[in-house]
This record gives sequence, C-alpha cells and structure tokens, in this order.
Amino acid sequence: MTAAIHPLPRDHKILDGKAVGAELRAASKAEAERLAAAGWAPRLVSILVGDVAAAELYVRNQRRAAETTAIAFDQRNYPAETTQAELLAAIAALNADPRVTGIILQRPLPPHISVRALQSAIHPLKDVEGLHPASIGNIVYNDLQMGPCTSVAAVELLKRTGLGLQGLEVVVIGHSEIVGKPIAFLLMSEGATVTVCHHMTRNLRVHSRQADAVFVAVGKPGLVTGDMIKPGAALIDIGINQVTLDDGTTRVVGDADYASCHEVAGWITPVPGGVGPVTVAILLGNTVTAARLQKAHYESAFGDPLPGRRP
Repeated sequence: MTAAIHPLPRDHKILDGKAVGAELRAASKAEAERLAAAGWAPRLVSILVGDVAAAELYVRNQRRAAETTAIAFDQRNYPAETTQAELLAAIAALNADPRVTGIILQRPLPPHISVRALQSAIHPLKDVEGLHPASIGNIVYNDLQMGPCTSVAAVELLKRTGLGLQGLEVVVIGHSEIVGKPIAFLLMSEGATVTVCHHMTRNLRVHSRQADAVFVAVGKPGLVTGDMIKPGAALIDIGINQVTLDDGTTRVVGDADYASCHEVAGWITPVPGGVGPVTVAILLGNTVTAARLQKAHYESAFGDPLPGRRP
C-alpha cells in the first residue's frame, strides 16, 4: 500500500501520548521504589515464542520503559516449535515464583499455540496485560485495578481532553475482545452513551459523524477520514499499520487519515506517539499494582512475605 507523507502539525489539538506516558511512569516509579524498599521489587517477565521481529521491537521498548520505572524486566525467548504444553508448564512455574510479579505474553504466537489458553493460564494477580478472562470480566463491574492496557490507555487520553464523559456520545469502531469491547464497557461505566461499530455495520459514516468522540482500532490504514468526523470531536486512533510510501520507504500510521482528520477534529492522537506510549505506561502501572496486591495477599496469608522473597 502506498501513502503520501503528511507532516504532523504540533498544536493544542494533538493528544501527546509521550507526555502522558511519562507522567504515569513517574508515579509508578515512586511506588515501585517503595515496594522494593519493603522487599517486593516489581519484576516483569516477557514471554516471546519464535523469531518475530515486530514483537522483539515491542520487547525492547518495554524493557527500556521498565528500567526507567524501577521495574526489573526479564525476557524469556522460546523456539517457534515449542509446544503449548511446554509453554503452559513455563507459565505455571512463573505463577508459583514469588519473585515474579507480572507476566506478559508477546503476540503474535505460532499457529499451533492458543493465545486464549496461555492467557487464561496466567494467574490473575500476575496478569499485568489485563487480558485474563477474569480481568476482562472485572471491568463490567468497573474494577480497573489491572484493566486491559490498551483500552485503559485509550480512555485515559479521552479524559485528558477535558470532555465530560457523562452523556458523551461515543462511537467505537472495532469490537475485538481485547480492545474494542473493553473500551465500550469502560466508557459505559463512566456514563457515556456508546455505539460499537464493526465490519458488519451499515453506514459507518452516519454513526461516526454524530459522535463527540471516536475510537478506532481495526488495523485498516486510512479507514476514518475527515468527512467522517463531527467538527470538534475527539479522535482516538489505536491502529498501528506499516505502509509503503511512494519512495519505497515504510512508515507506521494509524487507522485514520491523519491529515484530513486533523483539520476537523478538536483533539487527535498521532500514530506513533499517541496511544502506544500510554499503553506501555499502563502496563508498567499494572506491574506495580500486581506487586502491591501480591504483597498484601502473601502478608494476609502468611503474616509476612514468603521466606526468601526479599532480594
């Protein structure tokens, strides 16, 4: 796919995910240091299966962000031919290790591995991605202690606009179990009126033009254009797509046509630099929360942290 290069204007319309992410990480770092002083240093373990270049880039970014947030980061790489049973055994060992406070499962996984099976095997207290069925279910009750990272990040950016969420008309384009649906539940819990659109929706433009805020997460570059947005609306673009430009180089873009949407929207997230940095910050915040919850769990059950838990 070819695309023209459009400069990204720097103005008040842009929701700067890098700045928001840095703010959230600073708060997490302070709590991580307090937990470490109490013998519960947060430790995040990444599981990567196969040689996946895109996933390795994410892992490097996660490691860098974790290290600046006083969170230890371990990387476990497994060959592509590793069986599901072997991976389930590895997760069980991490669940039982009190030195590990968070587990993240990198995607994509080889075709013979069930993402749901592995995600379900991660103990809910160590599910820092917020994607265990129990964690997803908790958001129905507005329990956001460890909510789905991308969804929580996207909603956080909408809140940064200052728009009151009660009664806000919102359209969510995309109904995946890990992004679109959780966003809808999060917004409903805040009192927003939510319409969820997807590939079977008729007249998508009719819905999006009526919304005060639009979220899009479908993996289709240029899907949302400026004439689909109500003037002054907030546009939260969660898509991450690599496109080939006319000169043969590649570029990462979102699901919205940035240039045309920027002319109409009141607020807009750039890609990259929008939802992504906030998602990483939420992941690290969840890791710190997981350490705090596990500390409370062990102290409630045993009176003191488990022997040998202190570094």
